[in-house]
Amino acid sequence: MRHVMIMAGGSGTRLWPLSRQGEPKQLLDLLGGPSLLRLAHQRVAGQVPDANVWVCAGAAHMATIAQQLPEVPSGNLLGEPVGRDSLNAIAWSMAEIIGRDPDAVVAVLTADQIISPVEVFRDALQDAFQIAESDSTALVTFGVIPTEAHTGYGYLHRGAELVGHPGCSEITEFVEKPHEGLAKEYLAGGNHWWNSGMFVWRADTWLRQLELLLPRTHQMVADLVAGRATLAETYPQLPKTSVDYAIMEPVAAGGGDAHVVAVPLQISWVDLGGFGALFEQLPKDAEHNATRGAVVTLDAHDNLLIDTRAPGSVLAVVGIAEMVVVATDTATLVLPMAAAQRVKDVVSKVARDVSPELA
Repeated sequence: MRHVMIMAGGSGTRLWPLSRQGEPKQLLDLLGGPSLLRLAHQRVAGQVPDANVWVCAGAAHMATIAQQLPEVPSGNLLGEPVGRDSLNAIAWSMAEIIGRDPDAVVAVLTADQIISPVEVFRDALQDAFQIAESDSTALVTFGVIPTEAHTGYGYLHRGAELVGHPGCSEITEFVEKPHEGLAKEYLAGGNHWWNSGMFVWRADTWLRQLELLLPRTHQMVADLVAGRATLAETYPQLPKTSVDYAIMEPVAAGGGDAHVVAVPLQISWVDLGGFGALFEQLPKDAEHNATRGAVVTLDAHDNLLIDTRAPGSVLAVVGIAEMVVVATDTATLVLPMAAAQRVKDVVSKVARDVSPELA
């Protein structure tokens, strides 16, 4: 049967103080509507039964996730005691799913992206399911067709077209985030797609790659699911690494006994990984300010201005441009838009010099 697993871990520190350890970005209303997690669930509504939807996230957030996704059975909510990166979230999830359904074909999706139009994504998801079902050796990913020479995304190097699936390609290499010159070459050449970080595969095929490439991790997860080890003891000991580095890159390079293919996504795809991306997604006023909450501006333009404090407060800015100003009940952040990538450094300093609870 077909299943969907939504990865909803991480703390989203690049959106601090909106997002923090206790309130990760995927559970927040960042765009004036449903949370990112809820949007991720809506994208797969009707594609698989809700009984086959799974969510893997931090254990501390399970109650909130259950409230936001009441359709998903409680037994399908997998709470990680600690974050161990994407490989282990997927490994645990695949082992749990295959224990219930030995023939499971699973879509592994993310909860921190804005995707439109949804219909195009759903069509691509169906194509990916069909490829994985017809070829048990295929690890399918999604390649977003690039619209600019973006240096903040990883890339997929396309090989031969996949037989029987026009437009889909074998993937020969996963490429790390390139410098600007190389990104421009990728865009002009047309043989590279953005790496979406989303996948579809047979659960048994993926677990076989894990066994071949990381046998110790495979054994630890098998012991965990079989009840031979406890989650609290085992999970923190799992080597922390990403699924791309541990599985997808080696398999694309000829390791394991599977192969990597990609389905193209001709969509608007935004990873809400920082304030620059959030600014682009929010509506703008006449001076091109993106605002949320009670905000007053005077001679200010091209700013991201957010006030989430309790009613009765107001955020007023005068004479500034291209700035980020975020005011919450417990923290206020002010920095140039161009320095938005330094927020993680700020969070570390707050935790060290003020209080971990405020980070």
